[in-house]
Amino acid sequence: MFSDEYFMKIALQEAEAALEKDEVPIGCIIVSGNRIIARAHNLTETLNDVTAHAEMQAITAAANFLGGKYLQNCTMYVTLEPCVMCSGALNWSQISKLVIGARDEQRGFINKNLTLHPKTQVVTGVLENECSEIVKTFFKNKR
Repeated sequence: MFSDEYFMKIALQEAEAALEKDEVPIGCIIVSGNRIIARAHNLTETLNDVTAHAEMQAITAAANFLGGKYLQNCTMYVTLEPCVMCSGALNWSQISKLVIGARDEQRGFINKNLTLHPKTQVVTGVLENECSEIVKTFFKNKR
């Protein structure tokens, strides 16, 4: 069995792929049965689509892989706390577990007092420093 840190490192690789495309460096993977079934990173600039967040891309890919819209018995690893839009999609997907690298105090769903599906377990702070640093550096370089 692989650890949350192991899978978050793979999500960070996706964030690096976003960075290479000059996208906000957020990466995401979805795991089922200890197997990665979806990988994604932000593509909002590439696709000119405000909904092309890493989480949305991964949810769609995982649902296609599984052949159904529910992600029960799946875990999402995401480098930055999901926004309100993505948390809504995660709620509807009924994902079993959400593992977050860094919190997003301004745009994340947690401070908005929103919740996910009642059965979804949430873990925060996995490789928090690494996940936070890549986003901070990206925006610092943009200024």
